[in-house]
Amino acid sequence: MRRPASKHVRPPALNVGAKVALAVAAAALCVAGTIGVLVHRTTAADQLATARSGLDQELLSAAGDHADGRGSDARLDPPDLPGPVARAVRDNVRVTYLQQGGEGPVLWAATRISDRKVLAIRRSYDREEQALARLDRTLLGTGAAVTVLVSLAGLLLGVRMGRRATAAARTAERIADGDLDARVRPHGGDEIARLAASVNTMADALGARLEAERRVTADIAHELRTPVAGMSTAVGLLPPGRASELVAGSVRKLRGLVEDVLEVARLDSHAAAVDSEEREVSAMARRAVAGLDDVRVKVVSDAVVTTDPRRVERVLANLAANALRHGAPPVEVEVDGPVVRVRDHGPGFPADLLAVLDTFGPQRFRTGSRTGGTGLGLTIATGQARLLGARLTFRNRPEGGAETELRLPHRPVP
Repeated sequence: MRRPASKHVRPPALNVGAKVALAVAAAALCVAGTIGVLVHRTTAADQLATARSGLDQELLSAAGDHADGRGSDARLDPPDLPGPVARAVRDNVRVTYLQQGGEGPVLWAATRISDRKVLAIRRSYDREEQALARLDRTLLGTGAAVTVLVSLAGLLLGVRMGRRATAAARTAERIADGDLDARVRPHGGDEIARLAASVNTMADALGARLEAERRVTADIAHELRTPVAGMSTAVGLLPPGRASELVAGSVRKLRGLVEDVLEVARLDSHAAAVDSEEREVSAMARRAVAGLDDVRVKVVSDAVVTTDPRRVERVLANLAANALRHGAPPVEVEVDGPVVRVRDHGPGFPADLLAVLDTFGPQRFRTGSRTGGTGLGLTIATGQARLLGARLTFRNRPEGGAETELRLPHRPVP
C-alpha cells in the first residue's frame, strides 16, 4: 500500500511588508554609511592639504627670516625630527609630514638650508583631528536619524503593501473554501492592484462555471425524478420473479442516485437549513450505522453537542458505507468526544485521490476506487459537514486502511 508523503512544516517566512521594510532600511543604512565615509575621507584629505600648504608657507617665510638673520619659530636640526623627514630632506626635497602617535598628531615641515643644516617647523594637528571627530559625530547622528526616518517610511509602505497582498490572499482562500461572493477591493494601478483584479475575475469565472454546473445537475435530476418515480410504480406491477427483482434493484439504485444529485444541488445552492438540538455523539453514531453490517461503534469518550442530528447521521452513514464499499470490513466508528473517526481495513485511499482530497476536497462523479461508485457520497458528506460547521479530514493509517475524521463544533461546559 502506498502511504501519503509526510509533510514538513516550514518555519513562518517574513511577509511582503517586513521584507520591503528591511530592504528599505538596509538601503538607507548603506547609503548613509557610504556618504558618511566619502565625506569623512574628502574632508580629511582637504583639511590635511590645507594644513600642509599653510605650514609649508610658514617654512618658506622662516627660511627667509633665517637667511636675513631674523628669528622665527623654525628650528635647526631638531633632535626629534622624524626619520622619514630626515631621509627626504637629504635629497634636497622640501617636506611636509604628519606624525601620528606620541602625545598627539604633529605636522612637520622641513627643508635643507645648507649642506648639513636642516630647518624644520612643527605644530600640533589636534585642532584638525578634533574638528574631524566632530564632523564624524555629526555624520553619524545625521545618518542614524535619516536611516530611522527612511526605515519608518519603508515600514509604512511595506505594511500597506503587505496588507493589500494579504487581503488578496485571504480572499483567494475564502473563494477556495466555497465563498464565491468574496471579493478584493483593488486600490491603485500597481501589480498588487492587478493581482486583486485578477482574483476577482477568477472568482467571477469560477462562480459562473459552478452555477452553470449546479443548474445542469439540478435540471437533470429534476427531469429524471418523474420517470424514475414512474418506473418504481411500474416495477410494482411486474409479476414476481428474478427479472423483476433485477429491475427493482436497478430502479432503487437509480432513484438513490437521483436523490443524491438533488441533495448535492441543494447544498450547492445553500438552500438547506440546519435544525440544531443537543444530542450525544455516540447516540448519533449508533443510529447512523444501525442498518450496516460489519460496522461496530467504539466509544472512547462521549460528548453532547448542539447540531443537526439528521445531517450528522447522514454524514456518518455515508462515510461508513463508503468504507464498506471501497475498503474492507470490519469498519470501526470511534467516538472520542466531539470527534468521530471512521476506519476500515482496506488498501487505503489511493495516493492520487488522497492528494485531491487534501487540496480540493471530494470531487463529484470522481472515485479513485476500482469497485465503482459515483463519488457523490464523500461530496455529500463534505457539503453536510461544511453546513454544520464541522471539519472532515482524510488520511491513511500507518498500519493500513483508510481513516476519515469528522470533528464537530463543540463548546466544553465550564
